[in-house]
Amino acid sequence: MVKEVCWGMIGCGNVTELKSAPALNKVPGSRLVAVMRRDRDKARDYAQRHGVERYYDDAAALINDGEVNAVYIATPPDTHARYAIQAMRAGKPVYVEKPMARTYAECLEMIRVSEETGMPLYVAYYRRTLPAFNKVKELLANGSIGTPLTVHLTLHLPKGVRDQYKEQQSWHVNPEIAGAGHFYDLASHQFDYLDYLAGPVTFAAGFASNIAGYYAAEDTVTASFGLANGMAGSGSWCFVTDPGNFRDTIEITGTRGKITLPTFAKGDLQLTTGNGTIELCFQNPENIQFHLITQVVNALLGRGECVSTGVSAARTNKVLETIVTNYYSHENNNRR
Repeated sequence: MVKEVCWGMIGCGNVTELKSAPALNKVPGSRLVAVMRRDRDKARDYAQRHGVERYYDDAAALINDGEVNAVYIATPPDTHARYAIQAMRAGKPVYVEKPMARTYAECLEMIRVSEETGMPLYVAYYRRTLPAFNKVKELLANGSIGTPLTVHLTLHLPKGVRDQYKEQQSWHVNPEIAGAGHFYDLASHQFDYLDYLAGPVTFAAGFASNIAGYYAAEDTVTASFGLANGMAGSGSWCFVTDPGNFRDTIEITGTRGKITLPTFAKGDLQLTTGNGTIELCFQNPENIQFHLITQVVNALLGRGECVSTGVSAARTNKVLETIVTNYYSHENNNRR
């Protein structure tokens, strides 16, 4: 058991600037000691701005750094499995960004290597540790809305400016890199949270399509699913709407009320019962992954357990893959 978690971080993109990397230095017993980016100048700049001792432009060099004893992988999903497996085979635990990998098969291979090497594997589904989302879990457990019956997910977002121009499009809409499109990047948070809230998805079916034609990935998805606690679920996702049609809600209906909250947008948790509707406001940490990183660090130091593991995260990949399978099974797309 290590006495201090000395992180090496592979990938220095926007997700790390505020959401995650600063927390690696704030959690007691944790320190970010090295970063890697393929562009060496950008790696140097990141290290200087964040006060990191060493920087690399080669992932293997970072993984083999003698001081690094845990690896945080913050690259696009196409390299998650490769880097995670390299790190675990080097004897180093891994914390990887979501979605866990491009495909369920890659997730299973990551889990197999974790079990083979004995190296822990954690995934950055931090909503499992945020106050509002844990309050919902508490409300369901204490029967505040009676028996939970249904859950409906809605995420309708306006098309991004970059998405409309092929030369500017990000990796998020390139299935070869991302696994699918924005659905994998965003709905993964929602399905992982439901897994935490109500148990694993026991049934899933869906339909994905590309209606606007801006990019190769799906842009509109619908789904129905069932959860281990008996709730029936449905969902609607569209990433090419008009700005006026923005919607972001999780709505859980029970025999005596309902709970509504956003997944991504700022907004309060609403609890509606026979006594009316009350709004509950919660404050997230400055670095939104702080609570989850605290759990990861404590688990590696032998002080507790982490709620987001490779095993739980792989279940989410399986659900996502099942929902979009019709779109990616077309003859003109042999990704799977």
